[in-house]
Amino acid sequence: MIRSTFAGFNTAQLAMMASQRGLDVTGQNLSNINTTGYTRQRLDLLSLNPVGNSIGSSAYDAKVGQGVMMLGVSQIRDPFLDIQYRNELPKLGTVDAKDAILESIGNIFDESDSEAIRTRLSSIVSQLTNLATPENAGSGSADALVRSACEVFLDSLHQNGSAIENVKAELINKMNQSVLPQIETYLEEIRNLNISIRNSQILGNPALELQDQRNQMLDELATYMPIEVKYNEKKMGGGITVDTLEVNLRLKDGTKIKLIDDDERGKFEFNGTDGSLKVKAAGADPADPATEITDELSNGILKGNLDMLNKSETFDDPANDVKGIGYYQKTFDMFVDHFAKKMNELNVDADGNPQPLFETTDGSAKFTATNIKVSEAWINGSVKITLSKDPDAGTTDYSNVLKMINALSSDETVFAIPNPDGSAGNKQIFKGTFFECYDNIQNTQALERQAAASLLKNHQTVADQVASSRESISGVNMDEEVMDLMRFSQSYNAASRLMTTMDELLERLITNTGVVGR
Repeated sequence: MIRSTFAGFNTAQLAMMASQRGLDVTGQNLSNINTTGYTRQRLDLLSLNPVGNSIGSSAYDAKVGQGVMMLGVSQIRDPFLDIQYRNELPKLGTVDAKDAILESIGNIFDESDSEAIRTRLSSIVSQLTNLATPENAGSGSADALVRSACEVFLDSLHQNGSAIENVKAELINKMNQSVLPQIETYLEEIRNLNISIRNSQILGNPALELQDQRNQMLDELATYMPIEVKYNEKKMGGGITVDTLEVNLRLKDGTKIKLIDDDERGKFEFNGTDGSLKVKAAGADPADPATEITDELSNGILKGNLDMLNKSETFDDPANDVKGIGYYQKTFDMFVDHFAKKMNELNVDADGNPQPLFETTDGSAKFTATNIKVSEAWINGSVKITLSKDPDAGTTDYSNVLKMINALSSDETVFAIPNPDGSAGNKQIFKGTFFECYDNIQNTQALERQAAASLLKNHQTVADQVASSRESISGVNMDEEVMDLMRFSQSYNAASRLMTTMDELLERLITNTGVVGR
């Protein structure tokens, strides 16, 4: 039995339409080859199977398909590489945030200029040495020179102490004015894109370009914290199904907090006073309290900033291994406290009465880099540096000054603090001279910065490798697209030729067959 007259025309028409749409998709890819975040698109095709039965069908009837059907246009992405890339980004963000803070701290303790702490501490030792000479022993001018050297030294202490506080204040301001607002912006834009994509899909538009924008936002968000992205299907009625997005914050204990749930989003709360961070999950009851996550983040810019803001390593919990801003501030204050107390301890008169050279501006018993000052008694002359504690010693006995010199330059000092856990006794932080203690602050910062830079380089390399693998799949390749142009062009020409052939066959069928009486 002769098949349907126009079946071949329908097959050719579908082939031409598919080839033409394939050329359109290829053109879209080529036009966006330099567009940041663009994902390569692909025309999805399906062969149409023969359907229905015919009265003339038999076991020996050869069934042939009815052409090609376009299912739609989709993106070429590898979900595994997306997950892997977004897992690497928070690791990179953590180290990058720490490295930036360590750089600022390194600039504070830079000893490359004449106003450096070490240089000015050496000047005090030099003036004390000058005081401990027969021609200057006991003279008011030599004592004034020591006091002047101390005042200059304290100026540097104040400057560095204030600079450390400024680094902390700037980090808090950055969290309030930049980091958290940026995260809120990403969450809001992802939420809005979810709504736009859903509405487009309801109207039959896959909204692939909007999905590209959303993927970029997800990548940016992943640098701040570990996230887990999940796509769900939602039935809208009338046989329409749309994709919905769920984004969870993954804490270090495995707990997940929902940041995005389709058209709802979470909210972060940062307290600069105590350095705490809380988050309220998407869709949570407004009356429910926010969840504290300050110490629960495993990676990301948020963790890097919070660690540097809140943690002080050995000055805090023994299990804490992060040397944040507080570590350098407290180590520097410890150095200042031991310096002032050692000098005051040594400067007593022959009867053992204290003759304090330094005091605090706030009246506290603990000296810090910002509250230390030369005592009023030393400034007005009622107190001077004690040359000797021997009441019978002459003016040429300057043994006590030599003790001060040795205490600052050669004697080992145990730098300790009260036990952080509140137990009795002290905890040793460092043992050595004052010069070595200050050098230890610099060396620690340098080693931490070097370790951070090395780790940053390693994470960057891994992230770049994953990004390159992802780009090789999702990015537009000029050679492949040109091959597709040729392939779809040839397919279109072949389909056109098929239609021409069908037309010739139909003409022969109508004009040259079935003439009655011939």
